[in-house]
Amino acid sequence: MHLPPREDYFEWALRAFYIAYITFEWMSLLWRLVPAHIYVSLIVLSWGVVASLQAVVTSYPLLIALRVLLGIGEAGFTGVPFYLSFFFKRHELAFRTALFISAAPLASAFAGFLAWLILWVGENLPIASWRLLFLLEGFLSIFVATIAWSVVPDSPETAAYLTPRERKIARLRLRHEKEQQHSREQSSSSSAYKTKPSSSSPGLKAKDVLAAFKDPKAWLTAFMFFLANMAYSTLPAFLPTILQEMGHSELQAEALSVPPNILAFVMVLLVANMSDHMQSRSPFIIMYALLSASGYLLLALARPSEGIISPGIRYFAVYPAAVGFFCVVVLIIAWSVNNQPGESQRGGGFALLQVVGQCGPLLGAQLYPDRDAPFFETGMWACAAAMFGVAVLALVLRVYLVRLNRRLDEDEGTGAEEEAQGLVESTGRAERGFRYML
Repeated sequence: MHLPPREDYFEWALRAFYIAYITFEWMSLLWRLVPAHIYVSLIVLSWGVVASLQAVVTSYPLLIALRVLLGIGEAGFTGVPFYLSFFFKRHELAFRTALFISAAPLASAFAGFLAWLILWVGENLPIASWRLLFLLEGFLSIFVATIAWSVVPDSPETAAYLTPRERKIARLRLRHEKEQQHSREQSSSSSAYKTKPSSSSPGLKAKDVLAAFKDPKAWLTAFMFFLANMAYSTLPAFLPTILQEMGHSELQAEALSVPPNILAFVMVLLVANMSDHMQSRSPFIIMYALLSASGYLLLALARPSEGIISPGIRYFAVYPAAVGFFCVVVLIIAWSVNNQPGESQRGGGFALLQVVGQCGPLLGAQLYPDRDAPFFETGMWACAAAMFGVAVLALVLRVYLVRLNRRLDEDEGTGAEEEAQGLVESTGRAERGFRYML
């Protein structure tokens, strides 16, 4: 298919995807309302079918329609970290989220290699290379959807790959985490603490979901995610173009885009594991946001320092930029889920995080116009400022959470009866013993 001769037609094909993707971010709540094995199979199948259909599209309106459907299908995947919170403790969530999110740099690296391979093979094939790429991606997803139905568990109690004993342990270890939160108060207070039994039954309380939209913590995290996503979604997409503008051929650019993503994949897992081990998020977010900002700053200074900053140095600067924003995105997601005390609030806070945060790519896509080639100063300066903003907001949120934890300490010290009633879902207040993760 040949696009009509208007410069913005390709951009609108991208925008159609993101508009649908953002509009349907509320679908992350469905992870708690629909059995996971059904939900995962449906969204993977729908994504694969729509992706494959792009290979046979013959008109621009049909392309836009398919891009909208693709955005709706992909919006369903963003709730995976919320789903993981049903299985893992708070201090285990970053690494598990990293295993999911790190598929992005790994996929970017693989996509770069795959694009290079298809460009090379497609030169002698009767089908256009881009059509072949869509067909391969779509068919693989359809195959995975058939497997997901029997593999993906709905909850620890229904995991087919666990023995009955292991399922019981998986359920009790989450309950044990709550009991540990109460142990200090039970030993120092004469009144017994009443706690709600944990339940794994599907369902969310609308009042608690909406309460998250009034929570300053949720909004601060969402704006951090928005800024981080400006960089997270744009550099991987535009990196081959930037490398071509540095003087590399199309095939060389695709090959050179692989190493930064491989390094980011490894670092995301290491940093997330360290964050879980230390049960802390903000120091790592601040550190890696500043690391990413430094990489973007070096790229932004390339034009004023032309002759000093060589193409090799510019390529080297891509590494801290990519490693930084990939690590930051993972930790922001985990931090958001960590700091909502109730499951319904976690769902609401996560939906807010995604709706606000996924507007970042919509803005980021406008930061690299062709007229800015080969240095793309506007985009580099904007992303450097955005990552610096993430570091500032993370520091602000940390200070705010320290104050909230101090207030919880003072409230529990009074021994008031209403503070000993456990986590109250209907009011969204933190249970006794709960502390916000810093």
